[in-house]
Amino acid sequence: MATKTNKSTNAKPETVGHAYRSHTCGVLKAANIAETVRLSGWVHRVRDHGGVLFIDLRDHYGVTQVVADPDSAAFKIAEKVRSEWVIRIEGRVRERPEGTTNPELPTGEIEIYADVIDVLSEAKELPVPVFGEPDYPEDLRLTYRFLDLRRETLHNNIMRRLEVVKSIRRRMDETGFFEFSTPILTASSPEGARDFLVPSRVHAGKFYALPQAPQQYKQLLMVSGFDRYFQIAPCFRDEDPRADRLPGEFYQLDLEMSFVEQDDILGTMEPVLRGVFEEFADGKTVTQTFPRIPYDEAVRKYGSDKPDLRNPVEIENVTDHFKGSGFKIFAGMIDKDPTVEVWGMPAPKGGSRAFCDRMNSWAQGEGQPGLAYIFFRNGEGAGPVAKNIGPERTAAIRDQLGLKDGDAVFFTAGQPAKFHKFAGLARDRLGSELKLIDETQFALCWIVDFPMYDWNEDEKRVDFSHNPFSMPQGGLDVLEAATSDQDLLAIKAWQYDLVCNGFEIASGGIRNHEPETMLKAFGIAGLGPDVVEERFGGMYRAFQYGAPPHGGMAAGVDRIVMLIVGAENLREVTLFPMNQQASDLLMGAPSEVAPEQLRDLSVRVIAPPPEKT
Repeated sequence: MATKTNKSTNAKPETVGHAYRSHTCGVLKAANIAETVRLSGWVHRVRDHGGVLFIDLRDHYGVTQVVADPDSAAFKIAEKVRSEWVIRIEGRVRERPEGTTNPELPTGEIEIYADVIDVLSEAKELPVPVFGEPDYPEDLRLTYRFLDLRRETLHNNIMRRLEVVKSIRRRMDETGFFEFSTPILTASSPEGARDFLVPSRVHAGKFYALPQAPQQYKQLLMVSGFDRYFQIAPCFRDEDPRADRLPGEFYQLDLEMSFVEQDDILGTMEPVLRGVFEEFADGKTVTQTFPRIPYDEAVRKYGSDKPDLRNPVEIENVTDHFKGSGFKIFAGMIDKDPTVEVWGMPAPKGGSRAFCDRMNSWAQGEGQPGLAYIFFRNGEGAGPVAKNIGPERTAAIRDQLGLKDGDAVFFTAGQPAKFHKFAGLARDRLGSELKLIDETQFALCWIVDFPMYDWNEDEKRVDFSHNPFSMPQGGLDVLEAATSDQDLLAIKAWQYDLVCNGFEIASGGIRNHEPETMLKAFGIAGLGPDVVEERFGGMYRAFQYGAPPHGGMAAGVDRIVMLIVGAENLREVTLFPMNQQASDLLMGAPSEVAPEQLRDLSVRVIAPPPEKT
């Protein structure tokens, strides 16, 4: 037995083997009664019941109740210990007195009568509590993340994350994929966000980039003949944070397959991802066959390319009911511009003036002039819109949307490309406010047929809308046949997203593996052959030496775990995240470095210009 170095008690301990513990704090049960044991852990809390002290001792595995009374040799030390001190205890396992068992605790049948308590480490007064789920400022929690991670919910979230990753790896292996690791130091590549750059000491004035994704490497693996690849890949993007996206780094299930079409990839990955959700569903239902919804349909029906299908509200085009109507605002817009549409959003059980006024105020808070509405009562429509369009048109809208007394409908109008995102937000708001969302399910769907190109309003030109490496539907022929910007904007790509409960959790596509098609596609987006060769030279050269048709996808591990555990943001499923300003408050990053380091890297820091006042 190891010799003690902590002089915390006068009693001589019994020999029980390991220096710190014979058991963990989550395993002792009635079968262990009368055994002498040794446990080590954190003091979760101390309770004084009439001079008898009860210490809840916690470690990674659970909690065990420890008892010390004035007759115990450990009592004097027990009086001194405080929350989050690290202690070692020795004592006898005994049955809890009748009426004091805790069925919700695995160790709830027993307690340990302490003979010895050694203090291994004291704790200062805690800046953030670890007991319960306190609502503390996020920056304070991140500064003391090592304490935050002791909280039961967050601790369990991290362990669940490990289980999810383990499940993904097992399923990918069973499906015939091979796990490869791709480089972390690579070349800068446009993936939709800014790169994190790493200056080279050996090559002065040149920079590596941390990979935004292993996109090019996984395609090169297919050209190399490996057929099926995957990894749990770290990705680095210098972008602004939001609730469903972390600044800095994140992890994704990255995969690629050779000699496949879109149906092959969706058919292969659907059971893998469905199985992961089913394994951790905890009573929730999981979509068995994922619907495949074209992008254009998703935008028109849900106002979003990542619809929450738990929400039954579906948007409908009601333009015809307003043409030539007495509601001059909409009628005038339609008459002036034939591309204008009016969309109606049904609101089951939202048929009160108070609710309609709340929605109107919400819309104004979103920067809109308001949100027109009709609500139904006594078999008729009510409100300014109903009054202006008349009972016949109002009844036609009610019949089209299947509404009844007690329901309402809200309207938004304009060019769909400009207002569909607001319509999607309004749909989400209706689902939330009216409690229409079914919280008992994971509702998954594929969004397919994304546009190949989009209009870059800032630069007044056509640009890639999604992934620049995707194959256009129709290949080179459709690119060469386009004679106008409108023709280009109508081209669809072999691109697809997987959506769950309103979050995009995966994205992928069939790749453009033909050099000539690749040059044409990038050229349309303003990137000439010289730029393609400079920025994607490795992949472009590889495609000239026999490249198989291939495709793949990447699924966000962080988002999947967030959905599974029911967390509200990704920081609740990540060990050491940055804050909203992309700062690591625990480690003090980013930080200044010594001048000598900058000289070694041939780098000079130039102060940003002062902000204009």
